[in-house]
Amino acid sequence: MSTFNDRENAFENKFAHDEEMQFKAEARRNKLLGLWAAELMGKTGDAAAEYAKEVIKADFEEAGDEDVYRKVSGDLGDKADEATIRSQMKTLMAQAKAEIFEEHD
Repeated sequence: MSTFNDRENAFENKFAHDEEMQFKAEARRNKLLGLWAAELMGKTGDAAAEYAKEVIKADFEEAGDEDVYRKVSGDLGDKADEATIRSQMKTLMAQAKAEIFEEHD
């Protein structure tokens, strides 16, 4: 029975680790997305960093990415269309995961 418990504990630990890494990747993606959007809006320095924090906070409104998309899309207006924003979200998620993987390697 000990082997079964060891496997169960290992699975639970892996699940918790994977969830933590996903959360970190999403937060980093949102920060990068916020900085990208801030640049399109002409924000720099502290204003860009503050906007990136707003995008990170927007992700806590509901599960999934729609809250983040709505925030950025609403703020950008006609500076970027839906396809561009969603493509950027996908690209930045891959970048965020790669950066986190490198940090934990």
